[in-house]
Amino acid sequence: MNSKLSKEEKEILESYENDEWVSVSSPSDIAKYKAAAKNTFKKDKRVNIRISKMDLELLQEKALIEGLPYQTLMSSVLHKYVTGRLKDENA
Repeated sequence: MNSKLSKEEKEILESYENDEWVSVSSPSDIAKYKAAAKNTFKKDKRVNIRISKMDLELLQEKALIEGLPYQTLMSSVLHKYVTGRLKDENA
């Protein structure tokens, strides 16, 4: 696998490798976490936006490098922004 991990992903991997994770055994907890995971990735709304041709081409190029569809990359960036996890490296 030739993908680069984000800082958050590296922290999660390190935590997992250090056996800091605990299995959930309660059926009610499992159901609760399954529902949360399903709702997190549920895409139930469609949005149409207008962006410049240049921005779209750059977005498609970045998505190609990352190995995913440009719509998925766009959705990921928007999700990180609205959840406060998108960081400006120049700030």
